[in-house]
Amino acid sequence: MANSLHSCSSPAVACLGFRTGLLGADSGSEKLSFRSVSFPLKFLETTRRVESHRNMSAVVKAVTGLDQVEVDISLSPRVNSVKPSKTVAITDQATALAQAGIPVIRLAAGEPDFDTPAPIAEAGINAIREGHTRYTPNAGTLEVREAICRKLKEENGISYTPDQILVSNGAKQGILQAVLAVCSPGDEVIIPAPFWVSYPEIARLADATPVILSTKIEENFLLDPKVLESKLTEKSRLLILCSPSNPTGSVYPKKLLEEIAQIVAKHPRLLVLSDEIYERIIYAPATHTSFASLPGMWERTLTVNGFSKAFAMTGWRLGYLAGPKHFVAACGKIQSQSTSGASSISQKAAVAALGMGYAGGEVVAFMVKAFQERRDFLVQSFLELEGVKVSEPQGAFYLFIDFSSYYGSEAEGFGMIENSESLCRYLLDKSQVALVPGDAFGDDSCIRISYATSLTTLQAAFERIKKALIPLKRPAHV
Repeated sequence: MANSLHSCSSPAVACLGFRTGLLGADSGSEKLSFRSVSFPLKFLETTRRVESHRNMSAVVKAVTGLDQVEVDISLSPRVNSVKPSKTVAITDQATALAQAGIPVIRLAAGEPDFDTPAPIAEAGINAIREGHTRYTPNAGTLEVREAICRKLKEENGISYTPDQILVSNGAKQGILQAVLAVCSPGDEVIIPAPFWVSYPEIARLADATPVILSTKIEENFLLDPKVLESKLTEKSRLLILCSPSNPTGSVYPKKLLEEIAQIVAKHPRLLVLSDEIYERIIYAPATHTSFASLPGMWERTLTVNGFSKAFAMTGWRLGYLAGPKHFVAACGKIQSQSTSGASSISQKAAVAALGMGYAGGEVVAFMVKAFQERRDFLVQSFLELEGVKVSEPQGAFYLFIDFSSYYGSEAEGFGMIENSESLCRYLLDKSQVALVPGDAFGDDSCIRISYATSLTTLQAAFERIKKALIPLKRPAHV
């Protein structure tokens, strides 16, 4: 049978559709060792900055036979301008501590704790059994792109054809390719803060300038249209909106989006990248509005979405971009010279996911209900702590809490708590709970807690955090 699986002793194994690769374990990173729970986070964002390529010159000596040659090991200024993801680094460190036997509660990663729903997993297994393990078209199979078009029409009110859809290895790749495709050196990318950690770094990779617009916890971390209008210039090329938001869980109401759209319409060069990866993890009465569905915004909007969050498919690595054909084709050109098409297996699974019913059907609704119960517990619990400010999330599975009233405290055996980073180090040291400092998201007053884990674990984590905060004597702020 042509489509049956065969055992193979040949070193050349046909796994084209799996989209995997190998990289040296130490490539681009330093080995870390853990002798105690305490660790410095500052090294996570240390980047070597240089004034010129000449100043970057660095060489090492290598021996080839009897000849000794010098090898230039300098890096591109573009790479040196980018900070590593603090979320990923902290998650990796917490995992290493847990593997070393330290009982760390890990609330850093944005990853659902649910298994991929059975119908989706079965579709992936069947895809392997049926031999769907070859390269797919660069933009994705016609089957999955047609399914995405139906979803966007029925659930989001926006119409696309398959040639206006690009399927990639995760939503992050879609965002990177979109920014690379539309931004020129010197262009400005407008990013409301708090922001997902990768937005500014992706802008820098495109030689664009990230322009950060602050928001307030008292206003649910939503962008003020007046602030946006005051910051736009002839260099403004891209506005990034994320709703529901990572890290705040805020959801932009339709009326506010309409006000933003009116401002966007006044600037011919300004496009909008709408990151809607959390659209189905939303809590009533909040509702999701796709920016491209607003009058006059279809032509201006690049919509990014995927399967990682709502369908608990983080490891399947599948996302998509929808937009005007001119922009999507440009993104596809970049993809064709980088990864090419996404996993054939994941695309088959995605078709099954989109066939589970409106908004994922009962399976996704069950997960959202669990997330809401966890949110309610954490919001109520943290509001009982003195000096803590909380904006109740309306979507996603994050809580972005203002702990700044504890800055300036002296912790016995630890030292001064100066900012979100040192408070996270203190909580990891004192309570063995791993959280992400808010400075990674552009707001140093807060700390992000992911509640994509069981209620029992969250209850234990809160008690540990509460116990660690009680001994701290908060300074008198004038």
